[in-house]
Amino acid sequence: MENAIIKVKGLKKTFGELEVLKGIDLTVNRGDVIAVLGSSGSGKTTLLRCLNFLERADEGKLSFDGRSFDLAEIKKAEIAEIRAKTGFVFQNYNLFANKTALKNVTEGLIVARRVPRKEAEEKGLELLRKVGLEDKRDYYPYQLSGGQQQRIAIARAIAADPEIIYFDEPTSALDPELIGEVLTVMRELAEEGRTMLVVTHEMSFAENVSNRVIFMENGAILEEAPSNEFFRNTKNERVRAFLNMISKEEEK
Repeated sequence: MENAIIKVKGLKKTFGELEVLKGIDLTVNRGDVIAVLGSSGSGKTTLLRCLNFLERADEGKLSFDGRSFDLAEIKKAEIAEIRAKTGFVFQNYNLFANKTALKNVTEGLIVARRVPRKEAEEKGLELLRKVGLEDKRDYYPYQLSGGQQQRIAIARAIAADPEIIYFDEPTSALDPELIGEVLTVMRELAEEGRTMLVVTHEMSFAENVSNRVIFMENGAILEEAPSNEFFRNTKNERVRAFLNMISKEEEK
């Protein structure tokens, strides 16, 4: 079996006159934890959204799990097929406000995948246990902290056992003291061998948990390297400037 889950060639996306992605080439292998770094507006989130079809790319070829697709002409049924094999964790949780923690996790299993309710609830409780929130099964989102809501969002994303999980800045909406609890869950997923593509500003996660780092600038991948090499031996001046800026902010 080929090791790549995703191969993208020439992915382009414009919004009006603005070219947000300028021909992205990317390969994600099974078990990869790839951190996507870059300044605000560099195209990181748009890349994730195009890969999961929350935005439609204007151009590009996608190979997913060995099947090839033209991103400009892909059919709705094909999109649904790919999405069924992916999970997505949003910056702002995107939980159903009128459903309990358990129902947020099980809804997709029951409605989209026709899993019997009893089986879905057993799976949901197992996942809430995994993220340390089994005791909050009957709580609604408004009764939970941001960190707890995001952990429920992660449980929901892994409920269908996806082949890859996309994380769009999963800690950026959290208070500093809540970030650690979410990163702990993400680290555990990485240790299990889950394939993850993570847009993040958390340098410790990028350096210590991811195996590869992609640095984006102005809609293009400026550098891609193993995490160790990226943080310790980068020869790219723009990357060095970015890392220096981040370390100064963290010192404040």
